[in-house]
Amino acid sequence: MDSAHMTTEMEALKSKLRATWSAGDFGYIAWTYDNGAREFVERLNLGRGVRVLDVACGTGNLSIPAARTGAEVTGIDIVPALIEQSIQRNGIEALGAEFDIGDAEAMPYPDQYFDALMTMFGAMFTPRPKVMAAEMRRVCRHGGHIAMANWTQEGFIGQMFNTTGQHVKPPVGMPSPLLWGNEDVVRERLNEGIYDLQTTRREISFALPLSPVETVEHFRLYYGPTQKAFDTLDNAGKQALRSDLEQLWSDHNQATDGTTLVRSEYLEVRAITE
Repeated sequence: MDSAHMTTEMEALKSKLRATWSAGDFGYIAWTYDNGAREFVERLNLGRGVRVLDVACGTGNLSIPAARTGAEVTGIDIVPALIEQSIQRNGIEALGAEFDIGDAEAMPYPDQYFDALMTMFGAMFTPRPKVMAAEMRRVCRHGGHIAMANWTQEGFIGQMFNTTGQHVKPPVGMPSPLLWGNEDVVRERLNEGIYDLQTTRREISFALPLSPVETVEHFRLYYGPTQKAFDTLDNAGKQALRSDLEQLWSDHNQATDGTTLVRSEYLEVRAITE
């Protein structure tokens, strides 16, 4: 499965993944953890002239704050609609970031082109982890940095994926994205071309001016994976999934004013290339 060769089955899976992330409107989800994304970028200590690639950039949650530092930022994502939102955000602030539609497993950049690579809850969803890891190493210069933020199995979002998985089968041939949140798996996947690898478990907050019940509906409308999961179920299945998700959000909600505040664990990966 990790061969770089594109089979018919892999092309079909990638088309399905593109359709999943094109569903809904991820921009309405990304803003809910915008502060955590900015803090992730701040820890990278980027600066003017640093050449940075945001892999699976989505709507620019990392690209925009990175560009504000004066870094030369490029973002790449497989979904055209998400790239369009990144371009719009970049234009509003008149920043110099550039954005490309492309596949994280086959990026259109020269070897050792970037000083740093970053990805938040993006590259972890590619279907061939070792191919994606090799691509990140390829385009990062010797002594450059790779930074990842990956949901853990134990964290809230990991539990949300697992809850959904009890109702809907994952795509055939797709390894669990949550494996990128396991320290041992990360070290195995990044064991070549890396001379220093550090992992830290952190938390990021989702803050929404909605009740937990309304938050589940918000995700059903705007979060592609949740929307697609509901679409595969009959009415009874939809109700069962909704009930389980509402219970999960309610159990983890830390707000007491009728809104929703949930914290989710993720694994921060920091690697230096050889």
